[in-house]
Amino acid sequence: MEIIRIGTRKSKLALWQAEYVARQLQQAGHPTELVLRETKGDKVLDVSIAKIGSKGVFTEELEEQLASGEVDIAVHSAKDMQSRLPAGFEIIAFSEREKINDVIVSEKPIDLKNEQLILGTSSTRRVALFRHFYPNVQTVDVRGNLQTRLEKMRAGLCDGLVLAYAGVHRMGYDPMIRHELSQDEFIPAVGQGSIAIEAHSSLSAEKKEAIRSVLNHQPTESRLLAERAYLARLEGGCSIPVFALANWAGDELVISGGIVSLDGGQRIVKTLRGANPTTLGNQLAEEILKAGGDKILAEIRKQL
Repeated sequence: MEIIRIGTRKSKLALWQAEYVARQLQQAGHPTELVLRETKGDKVLDVSIAKIGSKGVFTEELEEQLASGEVDIAVHSAKDMQSRLPAGFEIIAFSEREKINDVIVSEKPIDLKNEQLILGTSSTRRVALFRHFYPNVQTVDVRGNLQTRLEKMRAGLCDGLVLAYAGVHRMGYDPMIRHELSQDEFIPAVGQGSIAIEAHSSLSAEKKEAIRSVLNHQPTESRLLAERAYLARLEGGCSIPVFALANWAGDELVISGGIVSLDGGQRIVKTLRGANPTTLGNQLAEEILKAGGDKILAEIRKQL
């Protein structure tokens, strides 16, 4: 059996995800090898993601390895994937989705009504939503892997960190969760909670199908195809505060999504139902744009 080489970032969370993928493949009889690589998003920690540029911050170097054939697949957090992949690349599988909520982790109690509360996050979506729902809360930019962020919090930079539940849970920090943010208010980033498997078109059809048959979770894939279609139509990246969450309701998909202005003053959210994921995502984007999202988007692009 040919070895499947898996490209991954070096952070503990990225390695957890890559090892999870490797275990799944090994249990199905496919030997694996991990190939570690640092990305631009891992190296540049003193600049916000919005200022680095949102295209391929965590994926570009891994894509170089895919294109050269050094690795067969790259493992990413689905929420880190840009909405439009470069030519020749595709996501061939999505793992079953973890709980999608944003959470606040801290070593002390957290009161969202506290006028002095300072929370750390590198997400423009989370910052804008706090400005909308909890304008008393101050936010500070905190970059780096989860362990680095916790060190910065403990050093006094902030009272708590706003993170995706999936990463916190996978790293075993559940006891530090002080508050789970409502998914009605904090609709997550597109893809949050799922692992994406990326490949290059040079990967053989046999290998691709073997990997997909083991790793792809069809119900999650449909949800994420809808969300990613929405994101692609809005040309949103890590620096644009857009969000979407698709769920199954029987044999129908229900997607809620929207956009929030950087100052939190305007938040537009719509919900649609449909059968075809890509069509549904595109329809949602059009609804949001028609409802004033186009103006918010233009204003955001001017400010970033």
